[in-house]
Amino acid sequence: MTGLFSATELQSTESARSGFRLQRFQVLNWGTFDQRVWTLELDGENGLLTGDIGSGKSTLVDALTTLLMPAHRVAYNKAAGAESHERDLRSYVLGYYKSERNEGSGASRPVALRGMSNYSVILGVFANEGYDETVTLAQVFSMRHDSGQPERFFTVTDRALDIPADFADFGTDLRALRKRLTASGTRIHEHFPEYGRDYRRSLAVRSEQAMELFHQTVSMKAVGNLNDFVRDHMLEPFDSSGWVDTMVAHFEDLTAAHDAVVLARRQLDELTPMLADHDRYTSHVAMSEELKERRSALRYYFAQRRVDLLGVGLDTYNRDLAATRSALDATERDLAD
Repeated sequence: MTGLFSATELQSTESARSGFRLQRFQVLNWGTFDQRVWTLELDGENGLLTGDIGSGKSTLVDALTTLLMPAHRVAYNKAAGAESHERDLRSYVLGYYKSERNEGSGASRPVALRGMSNYSVILGVFANEGYDETVTLAQVFSMRHDSGQPERFFTVTDRALDIPADFADFGTDLRALRKRLTASGTRIHEHFPEYGRDYRRSLAVRSEQAMELFHQTVSMKAVGNLNDFVRDHMLEPFDSSGWVDTMVAHFEDLTAAHDAVVLARRQLDELTPMLADHDRYTSHVAMSEELKERRSALRYYFAQRRVDLLGVGLDTYNRDLAATRSALDATERDLAD
């Protein structure tokens, strides 16, 4: 009963054990445990419940299961091998202990130890001695209607609580109890999902599947086949046919993708020579255009060269002309003289 919340122990000494362990478990007006607080002191050790048939062993196990599991997941009296609908939350809160038969109609009805004015409490104190942490989980039940399941609220407290000290002497109105618990730092929840998330966080239970495993194993009477036990109780349900269909679809997608990649590679291999030819063609076209431009520029080049050469000859002729004119002028002066 205590090892479900035990992490790997960091120290082997008895005084410093890591992991949350059940220290104390209490019930008030639960099943046939009537009118006073019944306490199971475990002190973080393993516990063994013994007793005759009908002495209340399964009742305590069901109380612990109710403390940790939602009502729709609890199979009451499973530890005793009973049918799933033999007991329910209402029967535990009212304390059904026998059935009476109506002589006239022949019908039977359950006989309860308690009435509508009573309330019930289940409480568990968990301690992590290695880190000096204590968490108390509790649920308070009350009957408001002649039919249906009882109403309840859930509490999580980061310290040790006790039913006689913390869940009694508040009068007849449970609202006064709720106010007192809230004032003392207790977190109160109206619904199990919020309560479950709160206590799993406080007890460092990382996975909700761990609680499902607890639910499956806490009341088991025998394990016939270990493989079947692991498959049925420790592994999550697995839709193999659906996954096979998904894998086949994925394989077909991968095959199609692979074929597309192969086709693309073949196309690239075939296009690579064409790209090289295109590059050569482009280079030759560019070279041809350059040569054409050079050829077109030749006429201008040679014209310029001719202009330059004629310019040189013209300068020579001009100098010769100037010299001839100077000689002519001198000759005319001589003739004039």
